[in-house]
Amino acid sequence: MANILILGASRGIGLEFARQYAEAGERVIATARDAAGLARLKALGAEPQRLDVADPASVSGLAWLLDGEKIDTAVYVAGVYAEGRATSPPTQQDFDRVMHTNVLGAMQTIPQVAPLVEEAGGVFAFISSGMGQIGEVSSSDGWAYRVSKAALNMAVAAAQHDYPRATLLALCPGWVQTDMGGPGARLTVQDSVAAMRNTLAAVTPADRGRFLHHDGRPYASW
Repeated sequence: MANILILGASRGIGLEFARQYAEAGERVIATARDAAGLARLKALGAEPQRLDVADPASVSGLAWLLDGEKIDTAVYVAGVYAEGRATSPPTQQDFDRVMHTNVLGAMQTIPQVAPLVEEAGGVFAFISSGMGQIGEVSSSDGWAYRVSKAALNMAVAAAQHDYPRATLLALCPGWVQTDMGGPGARLTVQDSVAAMRNTLAAVTPADRGRFLHHDGRPYASW
């Protein structure tokens, strides 16, 4: 039985990760911000923990919650979207919201979780987005969100050097039918998560710091 940690599992992709890993017989520790999310996780058989990744005070207690654990697979799923194009500046509220959740939250969890992943020689994945790659940019839609995911990819690639016994990587889930992706997305949340689980099970040390598609293909350019 592997120890799995899902950060940001109250709904959507994170909740589906918790469900699939629990159904596979793994021990799942999963976080949510509110009572409703914690109840959903408990109903799946996961061990729920309250955590708000956008709140530094909340994240600061994560190491205490996980004291003594070895984590085989950790997945940082928490993320928010902001509308907007480069024809007007993002509001400070939108910018702070996406950067705190998508980037600062991840950067605060890394020093607390990555050592536990190293203990197990495991994998620490961060859910990014193809919208964050710089090599192929189709538009400025979701301008602040794009910037946050590009920053997340850099944070992961840089942090990898400090945790050589773990595999840190960024992972795009594809265009998924969630509240963020909408009903017209190409992938169901079940199919996206199943593919990402297969990818995480197959990664090797050569994948450290990389940015991968949900099916394991590396992005040719970031």
